[in-house]
Amino acid sequence: MALAELYTQYNRVWIPDSEEVWQSAEITKDYKAGDRFLHVQLEDGTELNYPVDPSALPPLRNPDILVGENDLTALSYLHEPAVLHNLKVRFVESRLIYTYSGIILVAINPYKQLPIYGDAIIHAYSGQNMGDMDPHIFAVAEEAYKQMARNSKNQSIIVSGESGAGKTVSARYTMRYFATVSKSSSNAHVEDKVLASNPITEAVGNAKTTRNDNSSRFGKYTEISFDPSYRIIGANMRTYLLEKSRVVFQSENERNYHIFYQLCASAMQPEFRHLKLGSAEEFNYTRMGGSTTIEGVDDRANMIETQKTFALLGLREDFQMDVFKTLAAILHLGNLEITAVGDERSSIDLEDSHLNMFCELLELNSDKMAQWLCHRKIITTSETVIKPMTKPQALNARDALAKKIYSHLFDFIVERINQALQFSGKQHTFIGVLDIYGFETFDVNSFEQFCINYANEKLQQQFNLHVFKLEQEEYMKEDIPWTLIDFYDNQPVIDLIEAKMGILELLDEECLLPQGTDENWLQKLYNNFVNKNALFEKPRMSNTSFIVQHFADKVEYKCEGFLEKNRDTVYEVLMEILKESKFRLCASFFQDNPAPISPFSSTISIKSARPVLKSPNKQLRMTVGSKFRSSLSLLMETLNATTPHYVRCIKPNDEKQPFEFDSKRVAQQLRACGVLETIRISAQSYPSRWTYIEFFSRYSILMTQQELSFNDKKQICKTVLQRLIQDPNQYQFGRTKIFFRAGQVAYLEKLRSDKLRHACIVIQKGVRGWRQRRRFLRVKQAAVTIQQYFRGQRAVRQAITAQALKQTWAAIIIQKYCRGYLVRKLCQLIQVAAVTIQAYTRGFLARKKYRKMLEEHKAVILQKYARAWLARRRFQNIRRFVLNIQLSYRVQRLQKKIEEQSKENHGLLERLTNLASTHMNDLDTIQKLESELEKLAAQKRTYEEKGKKYKEDSEQKILKLESQNKDLREQKETLEVKLQEKTEEMKEKMDELTQQLFDDVRKEESQRMILEKNFQSQKQDYEKEIESLKGEIKVLREEKTQLQQQIQQEITIQDDLKIEVGQLTKQAQKIPELQKEIELLQTQKLDVEKQAQSQKREMREKMSEVTKQLLESYDFEDVRSRLSTEDLEHLNEDGELWFAYEGLKKATRVLESHFQSQKENYEKEIEGLNLKVEHLSQDINHLQKLFREENDINDGIRLEVSRLTSENLVIPDLKQQVSELENQKLDLENRLQEQTAKLKGKVKLKLKEMSNRLHHEPEGDRTLRRTNEIQNETDIEEKERMNVITQEMEGLSNGLKQDEIQAEVKSKMKQETTRLTVENMDLEEELDMKDRIIKKLEDQIKTLTKTIEKGSEAHASALSKDYIGMMEYKREDEERIVQNLILDLKPRGVVVNMIPGLPAHILFMCVRYADYLNDADMLKSFINVTIDGIKQAVKENSEDFEMLSFWLSNTYYFLNCLKQYSGEEEFMKYNTPRQNKNCLKHFDLSEYRQVLSDLAIRIYHQFVLVMENNIQHMIVPGMLEYESLQGISGLKPTGFRKRSSSIDDTDTYTMTSILQQLSYFYSTMCQNGLDSELLKQAVKQLFFLIGAVTLNSLFLRKDMCSCRKGMQIRCNISYLEEWLKDKNLQGSNAKETLEPLSQAAWLLQVKKITDDDAKEICEHCTSLSTVQIVKILNSYTPIDDFEKRVTPSFVRKVQAMLNNREDGPQLMLDTKYHFQVTFPFTPSPHDLEMIQVPSSFKLGFLTRV
Repeated sequence: MALAELYTQYNRVWIPDSEEVWQSAEITKDYKAGDRFLHVQLEDGTELNYPVDPSALPPLRNPDILVGENDLTALSYLHEPAVLHNLKVRFVESRLIYTYSGIILVAINPYKQLPIYGDAIIHAYSGQNMGDMDPHIFAVAEEAYKQMARNSKNQSIIVSGESGAGKTVSARYTMRYFATVSKSSSNAHVEDKVLASNPITEAVGNAKTTRNDNSSRFGKYTEISFDPSYRIIGANMRTYLLEKSRVVFQSENERNYHIFYQLCASAMQPEFRHLKLGSAEEFNYTRMGGSTTIEGVDDRANMIETQKTFALLGLREDFQMDVFKTLAAILHLGNLEITAVGDERSSIDLEDSHLNMFCELLELNSDKMAQWLCHRKIITTSETVIKPMTKPQALNARDALAKKIYSHLFDFIVERINQALQFSGKQHTFIGVLDIYGFETFDVNSFEQFCINYANEKLQQQFNLHVFKLEQEEYMKEDIPWTLIDFYDNQPVIDLIEAKMGILELLDEECLLPQGTDENWLQKLYNNFVNKNALFEKPRMSNTSFIVQHFADKVEYKCEGFLEKNRDTVYEVLMEILKESKFRLCASFFQDNPAPISPFSSTISIKSARPVLKSPNKQLRMTVGSKFRSSLSLLMETLNATTPHYVRCIKPNDEKQPFEFDSKRVAQQLRACGVLETIRISAQSYPSRWTYIEFFSRYSILMTQQELSFNDKKQICKTVLQRLIQDPNQYQFGRTKIFFRAGQVAYLEKLRSDKLRHACIVIQKGVRGWRQRRRFLRVKQAAVTIQQYFRGQRAVRQAITAQALKQTWAAIIIQKYCRGYLVRKLCQLIQVAAVTIQAYTRGFLARKKYRKMLEEHKAVILQKYARAWLARRRFQNIRRFVLNIQLSYRVQRLQKKIEEQSKENHGLLERLTNLASTHMNDLDTIQKLESELEKLAAQKRTYEEKGKKYKEDSEQKILKLESQNKDLREQKETLEVKLQEKTEEMKEKMDELTQQLFDDVRKEESQRMILEKNFQSQKQDYEKEIESLKGEIKVLREEKTQLQQQIQQEITIQDDLKIEVGQLTKQAQKIPELQKEIELLQTQKLDVEKQAQSQKREMREKMSEVTKQLLESYDFEDVRSRLSTEDLEHLNEDGELWFAYEGLKKATRVLESHFQSQKENYEKEIEGLNLKVEHLSQDINHLQKLFREENDINDGIRLEVSRLTSENLVIPDLKQQVSELENQKLDLENRLQEQTAKLKGKVKLKLKEMSNRLHHEPEGDRTLRRTNEIQNETDIEEKERMNVITQEMEGLSNGLKQDEIQAEVKSKMKQETTRLTVENMDLEEELDMKDRIIKKLEDQIKTLTKTIEKGSEAHASALSKDYIGMMEYKREDEERIVQNLILDLKPRGVVVNMIPGLPAHILFMCVRYADYLNDADMLKSFINVTIDGIKQAVKENSEDFEMLSFWLSNTYYFLNCLKQYSGEEEFMKYNTPRQNKNCLKHFDLSEYRQVLSDLAIRIYHQFVLVMENNIQHMIVPGMLEYESLQGISGLKPTGFRKRSSSIDDTDTYTMTSILQQLSYFYSTMCQNGLDSELLKQAVKQLFFLIGAVTLNSLFLRKDMCSCRKGMQIRCNISYLEEWLKDKNLQGSNAKETLEPLSQAAWLLQVKKITDDDAKEICEHCTSLSTVQIVKILNSYTPIDDFEKRVTPSFVRKVQAMLNNREDGPQLMLDTKYHFQVTFPFTPSPHDLEMIQVPSSFKLGFLTRV
């Protein structure tokens, strides 16, 4: 399609405008080829005939649907006005400062703080593709980081723009992004140091200008290094072309570098007082611009921040103070006063305070400095001349010195920052951030602007080549033929500047000449380039300037000062003075071979894409121009070796007004920064690029039904395009995209809007026609009705006359009388007929009623006799069934009692055997004691023999000595005397020893005599006691016989009662009388039992009296008095007596507890039997009801006789069973009698043994003492054994009594059975019933008996194994428990068919066991091991959702068990009585409960984190991108930065994916038994994440802010609400967390035009903050032309209404926010006694207690 064909009516074009650059106008008349004028109408309504050139028509305006796009390349018409308008709409109306232009990010300075740089925004952009979110500086940083990580290739981000455009801030944000997303692995916090370098470089390199309050006056390239894990390990910085002239000169309303003002603001601080500084107004170098402060900036606070960043980088206070001293010296140097002395001389006062302060700070010689600042030294070949300088020359020398010092200081600070950011090892990759000045043109341009524009020419060349390369790669990837695109190449301008004999080389040559001047250099330029190079021009009206045609614009440079700035020289004498400084920092600045400023060049080796131009002369490198050219060449090498990313910062206005758009200034900057060049390159080929999916979704409305029937969407798109656009050159089909030339998308949009408009017209036509037809039918119906009434009235009026009225009246009267006569006659006939019918009818009814009454009277008589007969038969049947049931029940009960009695007998036998064994053990101990006595006697004998031997030996020795003395009398007379004395002493000692032995023997004999007398008295006492016991036994026997007689009497009484009962049964005809008889029997049984219990009590009291007498007869104090202290000590030296006494006490306690437990068991059995009786009575009542219901059937009576005969056959079997039971009873009675006889014999034997022991006399003195001790012990034991035997005798007698009672009951049952057989034989002749009914009743009886038997067996088994809810374990098994139950346990094997929290219950049962043992160490060890095991399991499975869910549930159950069984009242009130018995007894575990609670919270947070990580990547595709309502949303083009979509979209996540993931979470939590409250809290947290992530993504995606997308979001929210309803989770408050998202979706759908709409928005959107509401309104994007944008006035109106709200400025929701978790107490309903350990747990070493 030709471009001229688009200039039709209603289309819009752009017309140049002097103020707004471009102005929009609408075409009012179709343009025809060859017309010289274009008829247009401006937006203000004025019509204009705009003259046009047919070859260059005005640019067309894009449709409104394409305005405000994220990417400028998505526009159909790509030209300057389209770019300007799109940027203006986004910046002014949508308040969006970032826009893509292909690979460039255009950033417009808003001059206002925006809430779009928080950590939440950083995390939102992290990991996202560049086209997925709205344009942002973070998106560019993320793209660079991602490409570095994916391709392991170095990256660079080039940030450029005018001063005040926001370059520094943008570079700072990119570095902050890298520091946030790539935290360093070490503890050095390298990323913080990298960020800390920014405030320092800004302090020493930034200043206030007329365009920017924080303008960077140098270029900076920061290289951030990463390790193989892509974490920051260090950084390096290179600087370019510092503006040194600002140190000594500032224009009006400008300031010097910030550091000077920070230092002056801190002058009064103690650490800075020695610098002798004051306010900034006191120094020439800081007050020159007349503006020493910046509004809203606190220099003192900034100084503190600067010091902190110095410290953070490791630069100590001494280094900082050296820097501050140098800066203060520069300020004092600027205040140095130079006075003129005549016209050719100048001087400085040596007393100048500033001179002295300057020299003092830098430690210089003030005399030399004062001299050489006013003089210069000229060295020639023959002599050295000292020449004085004029005042202006001296001032220049002073300023040059200040600039030189500051330049060296700046380089030194950068060097130290690089040292602080150095890293050990080798970098893997790096990302470079270039913050460099953009193209500059001022009224007066000098050497600095020339260098800046030279650098921008190099950068623009690199940019053009990169864009051209990317375009070529895109075309080759899509298999589209590549055609050569003409793009601007600025190599000629670069050659003009840097080539041989170029501008810079001529400048360096002129600087070498001693008499070189700016004018001479300019003349050389004129001679070499004027009329020879088209890019160089000479101004017409000036001989001191030259013009260079740069890529952006022509720039006129003034040559004044070029040579001086390029030389940048300081007089050699001054430099020598500074070298001699004692201040090391100052001296190091001016050394001949200074250290390299930066290690940058040594760490990078990059091959250049172009050959670097090197000057042959070394001296040229010393100039500023040569240095800048070499550093720029190195920078270009670095950039060419990396993948570049471009950020172009735009300054919207010069007044720094927020969100004010100056089209002239913006257009100028767009031309200068290369954005328009990118647009031009793209527009020459195929600028618009759509994926097939996007094209199909957008333009499916233009497709026919036949085309849509194809399956291949790619082929459909090709077919449609070939039909719609006839010229195949206007588009190309790539592999995944369709490429369009400029204007073709606009043409397709026009076709689409025309089609939609036509469809709307058709719909409107149908609706309007329907409305008109409906209105017409209503009018027609009304007209017909009116006509009807009108015609009726007219007919009536025409028909009415006087004669007609008279005739009508006469006719009415005649009719009245005639009709009355006829009616009366008919009434009389009817009356006669009715009376006749009534007479016959009443007679018939009376006769019928009489017959009925007669029949009823006879029937009543028959019923009376029949019912009486049936009642008698029913009563007899019921009585028979009841007696049979009672018989069977009593037989079973007797069998059980016999079995229990046999068990008791076995228990008594075991006790007797135990008593015998203990008796034998006592005899053995006595024998052992006797053997010990014999041993002691033997020892005594050995001692006596030794004494005798000693005597003999001593005598022999004496003899020997006497013989020796005889031989040696002559020599040793003195020795004989001594020997005699010694022998006498020895004899005396021996006599004393023998005397002592005789005394001891006498004492022992006297004691033995006393003991014999005591024994004899005790023997007599024992014999008396034995006789009294025998008497008591006789009394007991007599009482036994009396009891037997009483029982026989009771039996006779019962026989009499049986006879009476038989008589009553014959007369009784109702069941309640039988129940009374049963109650009488039970009361009799209770009376007998009471009598037996009273007899028991009497027997016990008698036995206790006997034992008391025995104990009183034995005088313990007497024995103790007879025994000496030594004997007592010897007696109890090993604690034998105490141990024996304690053993006896324990034995008695065990026996008492055993008998008490037996008593309780018997009581429980009796209660169980009573319950069974009640159940049986209930069953009998139920049977009675069934029998009554079935008894109403009167047929089949004769079959009952046959059934009764069959039952009579069963009665002999019952008789046999009863006889067998009686035989068993007799056998048991015989056994009991034998046992009692044996017991009596044993008692007699024991009494004889006691008497024998009393008669036994010990042998030896030692044996007497031992026997006394043994006798005391045996007496105590015998008394206790006698007590036990008497108790056993009482039990046996009671058992005999019970057996006798049971025998009587059996005999009674036998008599009743015989009576029943007689009655059954009589009933055989009378009764007859249905066989089937009786069989059913028999089956029911059988099932009841079986259930009773099973219940009794179960009760017996339960009594035999009564668990107490503990797990016994050994301390060495703790590790095995943890390993098997915690570490090796898999959740899927536990949760199936098992109670929830089973491992937790098992662990608590082990805790109960440790508490039961009262072992604190064991309990503490087990709980600590358990907690450590859970921590280890959670740590090892920190990403396993099922394992975390399982152990969260079990930790929660374990915590609840510790609370439930703690014994505290607040928890016990929820327990059952049985659970309260299982409470902990000895320890308070509240501290461990707190530890477990903290552990549970940790597990919960990890558990929620895993859920969030699993679902987070599904949220945005499922909630925002997926179309739940198919066909509603139409995709729009996204430009160069777009998502990589394909034809097949099946792998993307949908809403179903989210719901399936939620269902998986829910089912897993339910399977693991997670508490419902915890489950609700987890679901609430997940729903909050879904809402927050979706809403955050909506804020950052302008393409999603549309009405149709709001419908999609609300649909998805409804799916989530349905899921909550299905899972019964409405009470979790999860729905409320989606309220902000729901309100945002509503806001997208609601009308946004009037004041009422604004009010409604403010009232409804209560969960959204003001910032969020304004953001959605500004981001609202129509998808079709029929939708309208939100006007800025409406947004301001809403914002004004919301001003009263007190909400924060935060835009994003915090997705990391977690609701506070609470663990409610829910007691376990499971009893610990019923819990069993599955074999799969491998815990066989644990035993249930």
